[in-house]
Amino acid sequence: MTRTIVTRVRDRAATTPDAVAMREKDFGIWQEVTWAQYWDTALTAAHALLALGIEPGDRVAIHSENRREWLYADMATVAVRAMTVGLYPTNPAPEVAYLLSHSGSKILIAEDQEQVDKALEVIDELPDLEHIVYLEPRGIQRRYTNPKLLFWDDFLAIGARHRAEHPGAVEDRMAEAEPGDVMTLIYTSGTTGPPKGAMLTVSNVEFCIKELVEEGGFTSPPPSERDILLSYLPLCHVAERIFTAWFNAASGVQVNFAESIATVQANLAEIQPTILFGVPRIWEKVLAAVNIKLASASPVKRLLARFWLRVADGIGDTMVRNGGNHTLSTRLRYAVGWLFLYRALRDRIGMRKVRYAASGAAPIAPEVLKFFMGIGVPMHEVYGMTENTAIATGNMPGRVKLGTVGEPHPGVELRIDEQTGEILTRHPGVFAGYWRNPEATSKTIEPDGWLHTGDVGEWVDGTHIKIVDRMKDIIITAGGKNISPSEIENALKASEFIKEAVVIGDKRPYLTALIGIELETVGDWAQRNRIPYTTYRDLSERDEVIELVQGIVDQVNARFSQVETVKKFRMLPKELDHEDGELTATQKVKRVAMAERFSDLVESMYAGAKAGAA
Repeated sequence: MTRTIVTRVRDRAATTPDAVAMREKDFGIWQEVTWAQYWDTALTAAHALLALGIEPGDRVAIHSENRREWLYADMATVAVRAMTVGLYPTNPAPEVAYLLSHSGSKILIAEDQEQVDKALEVIDELPDLEHIVYLEPRGIQRRYTNPKLLFWDDFLAIGARHRAEHPGAVEDRMAEAEPGDVMTLIYTSGTTGPPKGAMLTVSNVEFCIKELVEEGGFTSPPPSERDILLSYLPLCHVAERIFTAWFNAASGVQVNFAESIATVQANLAEIQPTILFGVPRIWEKVLAAVNIKLASASPVKRLLARFWLRVADGIGDTMVRNGGNHTLSTRLRYAVGWLFLYRALRDRIGMRKVRYAASGAAPIAPEVLKFFMGIGVPMHEVYGMTENTAIATGNMPGRVKLGTVGEPHPGVELRIDEQTGEILTRHPGVFAGYWRNPEATSKTIEPDGWLHTGDVGEWVDGTHIKIVDRMKDIIITAGGKNISPSEIENALKASEFIKEAVVIGDKRPYLTALIGIELETVGDWAQRNRIPYTTYRDLSERDEVIELVQGIVDQVNARFSQVETVKKFRMLPKELDHEDGELTATQKVKRVAMAERFSDLVESMYAGAKAGAA
């Protein structure tokens, strides 16, 4: 029998049935789910899929926040050799229509009334959709009459009947699994066009597990049942699927589902995970929260904290020069700082027990990483993408180089194209192609298996990789200078006062930027400085706030060459939003959409400028 993620769940349920697989809060109490309960529910759900006519290769979509039913439905789908299609909870109805139609999903698992309403709004565009299984009945039961609707409990009841009548049906389907079976369609964020469905196979996922879990990968020692994780990023993203579903099944780590994205900080403090993955925005928000708390502390506490944070900055500097390792001096300084600040600080931010922390999915400012290293959180920047099952490079424990995404994993071939500077990878985790898009597939995968990442990179010391930028995002000024906007943007966003920064300058005489403030931190700053405001726009247009941002821009400009400095900026009048088309579902800025939507602001920064100046 081919080993799959589902056979791993089944086998773990057989060997450690009473161990805790996951926890979820219900009415304020953490409810435990054992491995036996996990597999029993997933198996019943798989029988329900069979009863509803799901065949190998069919698609089952899940539109929900992270919760145990997400994993039940995912494992059930893979068990019957169908494909899981994850949707982001923030996907608006038009995107739901595209994703369900393009994937040809036959069943949709929808969390609640909000997600059901989105599907029903576009139901006429979804001829393949046969059933909508909803998890939360509030607002739906006894009110909605669409015959395609089915409550989760009733769905499981169908599965229970099928299981009683055909007890070996799911196991028979599992026994037919092959390494080339497409296990999931993961839709890319689509910054420049419609999302593309990346097909990941059973063998892709098993390679990922082998590299990251069974061989230790980037965590040392490898994840085990002693580890605790918090699941909070969308499970339709490949990175969260790795850390939540695949780590869990392959190593037995205990998964704890955050109540919501708004409660992540509180849930971190409650759970104190041992392994933590976050996108840059998460790490930036934690750092911003620390600065807010510091600003509102009493003068004595603020003075003490600032002293020990300066010590932490020095510890971080030394560790950066030493590959992420402590020296005798840093160990002594950290030991004293632990008594005065670091223990309490790490406890408050939920990272007291973290033994491995990783940032990925987008570039992050080195200063942010250094802060966490300085207070004792072992931070590692990693790199991968959906199309290579997120396996490419990572900073290994003890061999960290700040500003890089680390070394290629031993199981990964990596080269940089001599002409374009593009990073290419090759290994068994390279995806099977884009669903229903052979043209895009042929442009992405070479006949000899090399994957085009679309990222420009360079070697550092012959061992580590530095990401320059996305090829499509490189700015070529009117003066012919090639500039990476993300490096400048990340430097700006390292400030707790700046949430978004979009650098502009392609075919322009100089660089400019659209800047969005972090409402919470700037609002707190405004209150402390007795600056009245009513709305986000009102606050961002205050002269004092513009002066604050100008100071940050000046500090960042001092670190770059003249041609890379931001000459002018404009404040964004609103917070960027996925539903308004300014961000992707993964919160990446859509540069083309931004340039069009805020064209008046952009053009105002170039009024009267002479072309070719840069």
